[in-house]
Amino acid sequence: GGNRERGWAPPQPSAPLSQGLSEEGCPGETSLFFFPLQDAGGQEPPLAGSSPLTSSHPGPAPWEDQARRAGPEGVLACCFPWGSSFLKCLIFLSNFVFSLLSLLALAIGLWGLAVKGSLGSSWGGPLPADPMLGLVLGGLAFSAVSLAGCLGALCENAFLLRCFSGGILAFLVLEAVAGALVVAFWGQLQDDLEHVLRMAITDYQDDPDLCFLIDQVQLGLQCCGVASYQDWQRNLYFNCSSPGVQACSLPASCCIDPWEDGASVNDQCGFGALGLDEDAAQRVVHLEGCGPPLLQWLRSNIWAAGGYAIVVVVVQGAELLLATQLVRALAVHKRAAEREGFKDGLAGPNLPAPVSSPMGSR
Repeated sequence: GGNRERGWAPPQPSAPLSQGLSEEGCPGETSLFFFPLQDAGGQEPPLAGSSPLTSSHPGPAPWEDQARRAGPEGVLACCFPWGSSFLKCLIFLSNFVFSLLSLLALAIGLWGLAVKGSLGSSWGGPLPADPMLGLVLGGLAFSAVSLAGCLGALCENAFLLRCFSGGILAFLVLEAVAGALVVAFWGQLQDDLEHVLRMAITDYQDDPDLCFLIDQVQLGLQCCGVASYQDWQRNLYFNCSSPGVQACSLPASCCIDPWEDGASVNDQCGFGALGLDEDAAQRVVHLEGCGPPLLQWLRSNIWAAGGYAIVVVVVQGAELLLATQLVRALAVHKRAAEREGFKDGLAGPNLPAPVSSPMGSR
């Protein structure tokens, strides 16, 4: 009777929150709680600090209300059954590893530029056309994106996670464009391969990177020149009409046995090989050109390169999906916290009841 005079009414029976969560929230989730949400009479106990004003205010969706009551872990547990800690650790550890690899590539690129003097020679001028520069720029971009994802997952920073997602999306777009260009111009690339090799032979001594690349191709495929070993006549230093000491010679990478004592390279193993006839030259150097073997090697390894590219795209797509879901979960938790603060403000502080004065009773 006293409760009815004060305007308090017993709470009406309502559907359990676990049922609402399974219907409107995460599919397949029955409850995030290990204790009952109803009392013995089948009624949901009223929330602390509730009032008629707050009860009439439209509440959040059932799964958001369930996640709000479960706390920060409940928000991510609703979307990820394995829990938020595993999700954040997965994003952090994967991007930490990628950051280390990117920083290593950046350090190698800077070291290569410094050793070859490209940095000093290009100060104040145009950027050097150096493969190491591409390694530096790629390492810088990948390390920046990976560090953003690593710190965003560790600190639960939505801005850094969005930057990480944008960087991954940009990488995916660039990789898709590069793959489409390779597929579209694959025939032309094969046709231009011999022309590129002839240009590389002409500039063999002028570019240390080009020199290293040609030597690796000739050593790996056991070949010499483009169509035959006579293609080295195009080089200014190896031409038989050259006045230098390398006239009518071949690089050591053309030799059948370029090693001296099995440890160091014998740079003079190809001296005078262009002046020999084929019978004498074939006992010293490789006569077959590198054009057909290199083309065959590219054709046989194109599927492996495509498989590696697919693996990279899948990993980046998984990272993008995890980061996007983590940002959404953080946004849901933020909205739930703001709604809880709004309800607490409407309910007002719980002030103690005023004590009647003895003078007032008279």
